[in-house]
This record gives sequence, structure tokens and C-alpha cells, in this order.
Amino acid sequence: MSGYAVVIEGEGDSFSAYAPDLPGCVTAGSSVAEVEERMREAIRLHIGSLRAHGEEVPEPTAAGTTVIDIV
Repeated sequence: MSGYAVVIEGEGDSFSAYAPDLPGCVTAGSSVAEVEERMREAIRLHIGSLRAHGEEVPEPTAAGTTVIDIV
């Protein structure tokens, strides 16, 4: 299995993240590094919960991401 895409938004000391392939899998933190760490755990927990409840675990669909600056 490949990894899940994660969208991180925010600035300063307020960031949030979500995984588009895993609806409801979200987290927040005070830095990008903190949000990345928390998101790894959130994904593990989310997938574990889906399995525990007999629900299908969505396969990752993202091939890659980039940020495009608009000048």
C-alpha cells in the first residue's frame, strides 16, 4: 500500500490537516511538524477503527502533490 495524501493548512502557530481519501480523519497542531506527526497517528487510528467496525478501508488514490504559487 502506498501512503495517503494529507493536506496541511494554516500559518503562524495554528495548523490543521486532513486526508481526502479518509473522510473524517483530521488533526491540528501548532506547527507543520506536529501536524505531520499527529496525522500519522490519526491515519493509523482511523484505519484501525474502520477495520474494527467491519468497514472497507479506502485505498490511497493520490499520486503526488505540489503547491503552486500564483504571482
